[in-house]
Amino acid sequence: MASKKSKQFDPVGTLQDIESKFEMFQVLNEEGEIVNKDADPNLSDEELQELMRRMVYTRILDQRSISLNRQGRLGFYAPTAGQEASQIASHFALQKEDYILPGYRDVPQLIWHGWPLHQAFLFSRGHFKGNQMPEGLNVLPPQIIIGAQYVQTAGVALGLQKRNKKAVAVTYTGDGGSSQGDFYEGINFAGSYRSPAIFFVQNNQYAISTPWELQTSAQTIAQKAVAAGIPGVLVDGMDPLAVYAVTRDARKRAVDGEGPTLIETLCYRYGPHTMAGDDPTRYRTSETDSEWEKKDPLVRFRKYLEAKDLWSEEKENEVIEQAKEEIKAAVKQADNTPKQKVTDLMEIMYDEMPQNLKEQYETYKAKESK
Repeated sequence: MASKKSKQFDPVGTLQDIESKFEMFQVLNEEGEIVNKDADPNLSDEELQELMRRMVYTRILDQRSISLNRQGRLGFYAPTAGQEASQIASHFALQKEDYILPGYRDVPQLIWHGWPLHQAFLFSRGHFKGNQMPEGLNVLPPQIIIGAQYVQTAGVALGLQKRNKKAVAVTYTGDGGSSQGDFYEGINFAGSYRSPAIFFVQNNQYAISTPWELQTSAQTIAQKAVAAGIPGVLVDGMDPLAVYAVTRDARKRAVDGEGPTLIETLCYRYGPHTMAGDDPTRYRTSETDSEWEKKDPLVRFRKYLEAKDLWSEEKENEVIEQAKEEIKAAVKQADNTPKQKVTDLMEIMYDEMPQNLKEQYETYKAKESK
């Protein structure tokens, strides 16, 4: 009788073998050159130009939002510069019927999904009308609680699955969010039911001031998908073509009944965590900033399009001027929105107001009428 070959007990080797398989996926290098022809998503010239237009517009929106915040004309704001490829290219692979469950930095995806710009400004100001989404817009308001949107996404994805909808639920968090319990619960639940979800972790290197290496001893966040039994992808988050390609693939598999995907986009936020007093110079070096500036997704994509004669300084300036005009109009519309009152909040909170609030309602109504 042939003896069975014994296997060496090597848990460390098993871990190292798994980690070695999570290599960063890239299509476009820092010089705007295709380095992975087989993975090129082959977007049309018009699609490439539209993707660039949205990325440029989003960079201007970020710059103007920072200025408005400093002027006291916006409230809470989390800068997005540096994450345009991660945010906009991933959204570019989605469809209108898909649901987006964003984190607080993911306002751009909501805007390109159909959230009116003036409502985004109202949301930042804490006005309840900012959260009143237009009919047919499949989004939830930006989630402030870190990682909570992951569990919600698993639920929305299960609902789409039960209703046989050819759509996906998509969510975003940062590297810090991957340390939350909701992160694991969300990917595990969706994996168990093979629900149509795409979970993004935008690894912009810092959870406020904490470098991502201190979030986990794992070599990648993408490998955490293994524990949930779902595919995980590590992608160059500064490369719009790579981000688009992996998102399109994940969406197709999801609507085909193959379950969720965890996508880690390696990127960088050029600004502070939020405009609420964070100072990135206290925990980041100028050398690190300079190194990541060389990977700027707009610069990289601009070089690629210019080489194909699809982009020019004139085209970019047209987008910049359009963005400035539309932002100016949206701010004016937000300014002209009636100020919210205490009684407004009472009226929209309950179908039938409790007796104790009815009494308070009359008190506030009298004050507001003066």
